[in-house]
Amino acid sequence: MMVDLRQDRAAPIPEVGFAAPGRMPVGLEVLSLAELRERGRRKTVLATLQRPTFHHLITLDRGSLRHTVDFTDYTLRPGSWLWVRPGQVQQWHDLRPAEGTLILFEPDFLDPATAEQAAPHDSHAPVLRTPSNESQSSLMLATEHLRHEFEAPSPLAPDVRTTALRHLLAVLVLRLSDLSGTAGSPPGEYPGIFLEFRDALEENFAGTRRVEDYAKLLGYSPRTLSRASIAAVGLGAKALIDRRIILEAKRLLAHSDLTAAQVASSLGFSDATNFSKFFHQRTGNSPLTFRTSVRGDPTP
Repeated sequence: MMVDLRQDRAAPIPEVGFAAPGRMPVGLEVLSLAELRERGRRKTVLATLQRPTFHHLITLDRGSLRHTVDFTDYTLRPGSWLWVRPGQVQQWHDLRPAEGTLILFEPDFLDPATAEQAAPHDSHAPVLRTPSNESQSSLMLATEHLRHEFEAPSPLAPDVRTTALRHLLAVLVLRLSDLSGTAGSPPGEYPGIFLEFRDALEENFAGTRRVEDYAKLLGYSPRTLSRASIAAVGLGAKALIDRRIILEAKRLLAHSDLTAAQVASSLGFSDATNFSKFFHQRTGNSPLTFRTSVRGDPTP
């Protein structure tokens, strides 16, 4: 296989930072999709792939919404929720058929206890979730309470109001996390082992792709890690490692101007040829073909 090491000069995906108006509490904003549409008319960034540094929670009152997260299309309808996490690559599509609520918050806005329980950093948590009618009713009440407290004039001092909003957001986030099993321990016979493995993988995926290395680091056998991984997410340990590497490779190819060789190096591959083979075997595309497909044809 011939490896194309040319620099792709198509524009990289912008990294979008949190920038709520000054009257808002630091790190949180609640707005309607109608307000988002109005902003979209003034800014073109909504129409492009982007990589936000903050969380997006989206739910609809009516209509439907197509949204792309980490190169997968999702369709959001009333009663379902979509959670985009910091670092994930997303793209908004036509907002006109949908009405609903968008909640934006920075990672450090949640209190530490909520963050530990809800695992908002979990890159493998489901993006789309559909609660039962009973759960949906509780979620909508939590959303309405949060939106009211956010929008209404408040006699509270700014720091007290921020604390109240933080608690209200915590209720919503914990309920959403519990729907998908991301709150507390994952299912399976070895929940604690899987959580240790998942966290170690998030910290070390660019350094090693060997199950044996994670097993040695955590003090378990490779077989135990694979059993824990299969019980929790239906994938063996090696498959989970490879999936995380591919996801990061896609993000870097789409988001950055790194060459294929530089992406390979940043992910611990000895050379671009090995990286290209690894990527092609698991995606069916070369790195350059994938980059072109998500960012458009490179400039000649």
